[in-house]
Amino acid sequence: QNKVESNAITVGTVVNSCEKSGEWRKALLLFGAMSQNKVKADTVTFNAAISACEKGGEWKKALQLFQEMVQSEVESGTITFSAAISACEKGKEWQHALRLFNAMEQSMVEANGIACNAAISACE
Repeated sequence: QNKVESNAITVGTVVNSCEKSGEWRKALLLFGAMSQNKVKADTVTFNAAISACEKGGEWKKALQLFQEMVQSEVESGTITFSAAISACEKGKEWQHALRLFNAMEQSMVEANGIACNAAISACE
């Protein structure tokens, strides 16, 4: 009997694939199952899960995952912040979007066009 071992790379790849194909619910289910299987999420996996939230209009869950990422001391970057800001923008949560944008600057993470545009759009 062959058994495939779950690790952050394999699960992250599947979460990322689900996110890219619009299957955000499946992506979040898989992400949630990682801790049950004692698999530690990495930056790429968190980014895919936060992006899945953004695509699914789940801004609260995106912020929750962002906070979990910070608490787990997993490194966040431009993609992380951009996805979280975009989730807030889609949820019409301009205060949260601007807080994240400010946190991005304070963390010395370079803002890209996606983050800037989402922060601006959130304020419209």
